[in-house]
Amino acid sequence: MLQALMNLLSLCLRPLGQNSGGGGGDRVDLVGNGGAGAGTLGREGKEGLLWFRDLGKYGSGEFSMAVIQANQVLEDQSQIESGPYGTFVGVYDGHGGPEAARYRRSPSYVGLLRLCVYAAISAETQGIVTAETIERAFRLTEEGFTAHVSELWSTRPNIATVGSCCLVGVISQQTLFVANLGDSRVVLGKKVGNTGGTAAIQLSKEHNANVEEIRQELKELHPNDPQIVILKHGVWRVKGIIQVSRSIGDVYMKHAQYNREPINGKFRLPEPMHMPIMSANPSILCHPLHPNDSFLIFASDGLWEHLSNEKAVDIVQSHPRTGSAKRLVKAALQEAAKKREMRYSDLRKIDKKVRRHFHDDITVIVLFLNHDLISRGTVQDPPLSLRSALEH
Repeated sequence: MLQALMNLLSLCLRPLGQNSGGGGGDRVDLVGNGGAGAGTLGREGKEGLLWFRDLGKYGSGEFSMAVIQANQVLEDQSQIESGPYGTFVGVYDGHGGPEAARYRRSPSYVGLLRLCVYAAISAETQGIVTAETIERAFRLTEEGFTAHVSELWSTRPNIATVGSCCLVGVISQQTLFVANLGDSRVVLGKKVGNTGGTAAIQLSKEHNANVEEIRQELKELHPNDPQIVILKHGVWRVKGIIQVSRSIGDVYMKHAQYNREPINGKFRLPEPMHMPIMSANPSILCHPLHPNDSFLIFASDGLWEHLSNEKAVDIVQSHPRTGSAKRLVKAALQEAAKKREMRYSDLRKIDKKVRRHFHDDITVIVLFLNHDLISRGTVQDPPLSLRSALEH
C-alpha cells in the first residue's frame, strides 16, 4: 500500500515537461505531437492554436480534452490524474498576467499537485477521499502560494496580483466530488429515464460578481462597504477590479500588506483593507454517481461565454465520443465569430493576443462514465497523468 502511495506522489510531483520514461504512466504535455502511452485511443496533436486529445482511457471510462489559446501566453491549464486512489481532474483559469501560466509554482500548478498529495494521503490513512481532504488541499495550496508571494515581494511584487480560478473533480468510491473557486463550470449529462433524452445539470457553483447571489453574499460579508461591488461598463466587479470573488492567489485582495506600492495602481484600494475581500474557500459538492449519469463536461468560462449548458450537452450526446472536447471548442468559436458578424474561417486566421478580443482561452475536458468500471472499482494501470503545457 505504501509503495502505491509513493507511486502516486511521484506521479503528482513529476516536473512538467519531463517524460514518463520507464515509469509506465501515460504522461503527455499537449504540445505538438507528444508521445502517447497506454491511455491512448484517438489522435492527439494540434491545429493552429488548438491542442487536443481526441479520446483516451482513464480509470472510470474514456475522456476527451482540448485547449485553445487566445492570450499571448496561454493562461489556462488542465490536468487528469488517474491511478490507485481514483481520478483527479483540474481546470485552472489564470488571471493577472502571463505569470499565472508561465510560473511553475503558479496557483494553477500547485493546486492540483497539492490535491493529488493530500487526497492520496487521505486514501492511505482512511481508505477514502473526503470533502474535508479536498478542502484541506485547497487551504494548504493557498497558504503555500501566499508564502511564496512573501518570498518574492521585494523582487517581483506583481505576483501578488496573480490568481487562478480552480475547478476540480475527484471520482473515488463511486462518488464524484466537485470543488470550485471562480467561474469555471462542470455540467453533467444525465439520461432522462427511457426517453432517450439527456438533461444538462450544472454541478458547480460559480463565484462571479455578475451573479446576483454572489453580489448579495459579498454585501452581507461587507455590510459597511457600499463599494464592495461596482458596475463598470455593464460588468459587475468586486471593488470595481475583478469579476471573481474566490480564487487561489490574488493575495492583494486578501492581505493588506500586499495592497500597496509597488503593485500596479489599478489593483490598489483607495481605503484600508480591514478584512479579506476575496476568499479561497471552495464550494464543494458530493454527488453519488448514478447509472444514468453519462458524462461530465469540465470547462473554463471561455466555453460557457458562448455555449449554454444544454447546447454543450446536446453536442456531446449527439456525436461520437472521439473528438468531443475539440467539437465543443469549435462550436464556441463558431458562436464567437457569429457574434462579431464574421466567418469562422476568418476567426481561425487571427493570431494569439489579437484573438483575445474575440474569445478567451478555452479548456474543455469531457469524462465519459463507465458504470461497470466504477462499480467494480477498477484501477487505472498503468496510471494516467495528462497535463496541458505551461507555455505555448
